[in-house]
Amino acid sequence: TSRLEQLVDSPWEATKLLGNDSLALRIWRTHQAMRGLVRNAEGDELLFVHAGEAQLFCDYGHLALREGDFLLLPRGTLWRIEPASAFIALLLEATNESFRLPDRGMIGSHAPFDAAILDTPAIDESFRAQQNEQRCEVVIKRRDRLSTLTYPFNPLDAVGWHGTLAPVRFNWRDIRPLMSHRVHLPPSVHTLLVAPRLVLSAFCPRPIETDPGSLKVPFFHGNEDYDEAIFYHRGQFFSRDDIHPGMLTLHPSGCSHGPHPKALRAGAGGERSHTDEVAVMIDARDGLDVAPLPAGVEREDYVNSWQEKAHGTGP
Repeated sequence: TSRLEQLVDSPWEATKLLGNDSLALRIWRTHQAMRGLVRNAEGDELLFVHAGEAQLFCDYGHLALREGDFLLLPRGTLWRIEPASAFIALLLEATNESFRLPDRGMIGSHAPFDAAILDTPAIDESFRAQQNEQRCEVVIKRRDRLSTLTYPFNPLDAVGWHGTLAPVRFNWRDIRPLMSHRVHLPPSVHTLLVAPRLVLSAFCPRPIETDPGSLKVPFFHGNEDYDEAIFYHRGQFFSRDDIHPGMLTLHPSGCSHGPHPKALRAGAGGERSHTDEVAVMIDARDGLDVAPLPAGVEREDYVNSWQEKAHGTGP
């Protein structure tokens, strides 16, 4: 996605990457304040801030955003952002659905993050300062079509709010990954949010298993029930080779995969004591369609990355 350099003002103009009837995944690059407001009438919207900082203004108040933030915007929220500089965000829409917390079972309500760290917008001085009587346009997305409402004033004029439905923010640094020193845990333990047809997980820095007989990298597997997409935010992904920040991989259902040869050797040799990766994984219950992308964006040789010859390390 680092090769997608187009800057657009509106999230509705963001480049679509993957999607199906239950979700839409986009990458949004912008560098200036949005001219008006937007509202998603399709479903909840989740933003993951890949780079930059911004101020969010919505009908619940004001919230500051920074690199690594997850921002959940409930369906119907009016919002806009004012970036401080170049701003890159991954947008995940739960089409016709809502995100919710997974069943945490025996691990309890404090892992992998404590709900007490969830931030909500505030009706503060910054929010009150942006209220005015100037003409404002609201662009509403519904069934992939856009409608515009025009107000003779800024509709972000709330004086307060009450209830349990609101935008929430947390950062990957707030996550405490589940770990085991004796067995490599499957990716599903890192689930953050779920919707009926998708699962959102995050891989964050953690100690690597220490038991001499334990597997230090993911086992080879096939996702028979889900298509798996992973967005790489930062660090060296411990089970992949030649993967860089901003890249997105897709492993469709039925395609077996696992650690790359170099990562497999590094794990077997115990070369690393910790992972330093940050990545976001989306598992889709229904098949994902790859959106049309400009030439040169897709790395067509990725399919060969499990071959030693592809990296010049074998015959």
